[in-house]
Amino acid sequence: MTREEKEIIVNELSEKLANTNYFYITDASTMSVATINQFRRMCFDRGLEYKVYKNTLIKKALDTLEADTAALEGVLKGASGILFSPESGNAPAKLIQDFRKKGNTLPLLKGAYIDAGLFVGNDQLDALSKIKSKAELIGDVIGMLQSPAKNVVSALQSGGGKLAGILKTLSEKE
Repeated sequence: MTREEKEIIVNELSEKLANTNYFYITDASTMSVATINQFRRMCFDRGLEYKVYKNTLIKKALDTLEADTAALEGVLKGASGILFSPESGNAPAKLIQDFRKKGNTLPLLKGAYIDAGLFVGNDQLDALSKIKSKAELIGDVIGMLQSPAKNVVSALQSGGGKLAGILKTLSEKE
């Protein structure tokens, strides 16, 4: 690979990393081609993208980011793949867990970058899968805000019917 080709790849990867709020770096060193293809198929089905890069190119691309990614640079050993998620920080973690449920022990999580937060190590996978996306958090807040209002409205509606029934009964007695 020529120097110009490497520069093009680093520039493309730098742009992609800068425009993506969620990416995971995985260990692809011992994955067979068939396993990587299965994993890529699952990624494609879920709207994610997975590419394998040389560690030196990933390091150069990470150096261009404004965020402090030194911890991620420390895990770049062996073949590394980057899993890009455009919308959700937990989608890649769930994908890796689902892929492992099918009998695959790989890929191992080296590190993740989620909204300027760094997670290093495969033991972080469970925590990452439980992180809620922005849409899920907004839904939770809306649900919490609607709940008291619904209770008040239903209390007024049910109470209004009882009050009308009581008044009707009292008016008939006289």
